[in-house]
Amino acid sequence: MTTPTQHSPAVEAVGLRRSYGSGDETHEAVRGIDLTVERGSITALLGTNGAGKTSTLEVIEGLARPTGGAVSVLGLDPWKDRAEVRRRTGILLQDSGFPADLTVRETLAYWSDTVTGSRPADRTLAMLDLTERRDVRVRALSGGETRRLDLACTLAGDPELVFLDEPSTGLDPQSRRRVWDLIRELKAAGTTVLMTTHYLEEAEALADRIAIMHRGRIVRDGTPAQITADQPATVRFGTPARPLPELPGMVDTGADGGLTVLHTRDLQATLHRLLAWAAETGTDLDRLDARTATLESAFLAIARDDHATPTTDLTTAGATR
Repeated sequence: MTTPTQHSPAVEAVGLRRSYGSGDETHEAVRGIDLTVERGSITALLGTNGAGKTSTLEVIEGLARPTGGAVSVLGLDPWKDRAEVRRRTGILLQDSGFPADLTVRETLAYWSDTVTGSRPADRTLAMLDLTERRDVRVRALSGGETRRLDLACTLAGDPELVFLDEPSTGLDPQSRRRVWDLIRELKAAGTTVLMTTHYLEEAEALADRIAIMHRGRIVRDGTPAQITADQPATVRFGTPARPLPELPGMVDTGADGGLTVLHTRDLQATLHRLLAWAAETGTDLDRLDARTATLESAFLAIARDDHATPTTDLTTAGATR
């Protein structure tokens, strides 16, 4: 474990394990993971169903003791030093359960009284576009407004480190983009963010680094570009009457709803040859669509692979941005 300094990681887990039950009934939810969250960065922790993501976060947040390994949060033990860690962090849960009869302003004021050095309430409300709703009771808020109030309370203490569990759940597209902007603003101000999300495009848009868990292990860890680097690009078009020529970079060919689907590791070379062939033969490539690999394709490949093996750092594995 790194000696704590102001330059050490905001979060560092080494060989982290967490088990439930005992004897023959023991279930190991987290199987010796290493995770580093650098200060001032945004890290997304993703996971397939039952991957152990929640069990990991509960240990990092100081809500549970690890079965094995070590965890440091802001240079402190989140279990033994929970009071100090809690003072310097903000946690957004999926459902905070606010009293329905309090107004937005009263809820934030109540929450602010539980933290040290809280931001001015009006400033926090303005950050979340809740100023005009400050006198509305919680029971009258929409789902998106309630989520923004969750975020306002999370940020009330001006935390150094923020844990965001599904921050944009229930938000309309416009509100989601506003939350994305806010998360970027937090990073710009030096706040560290560790987030979970089911929206893969959210992780791809925001995260400096992504760790993907599967069956209790971290099987991919790197920048979004590094994680998608080994995934093929996709080309789709209406199936032509003529057989296709030999195309460079091809991985496989398939069909989907009347479209030919090509997967290639050299998108430019594949498209160059395909378009030249279409011009030479007068073939119309109807509904042509070409896309580079996405985080979704990498995630789905992991979800399909029950034998995925841990990869702690794609940088050291030779992947490039």
